[in-house]
Amino acid sequence: MPEPVETSDPDGVDYGWVMQVTFVTTILIGAPVVALASTTVSLPTWGDRAEFAIRVGAVIWILTALSVFAYAKRTQE
Repeated sequence: MPEPVETSDPDGVDYGWVMQVTFVTTILIGAPVVALASTTVSLPTWGDRAEFAIRVGAVIWILTALSVFAYAKRTQE
């Protein structure tokens, strides 16, 4: 059996796991939330749409990152 290319033995929180889970969760939850939130706002131009998605997406990202980090911190062995 070949040796794994990379291994990890983190002390404390595994930040790689936190980043990966944050990325996936933000896409899975954030995209529908941004789409639903955009139905309540007038967004006449593509610039307005992009700015709205960035502003709302940033809030979703930070809340997701903090939640995932808190979960990882709480469940670490």
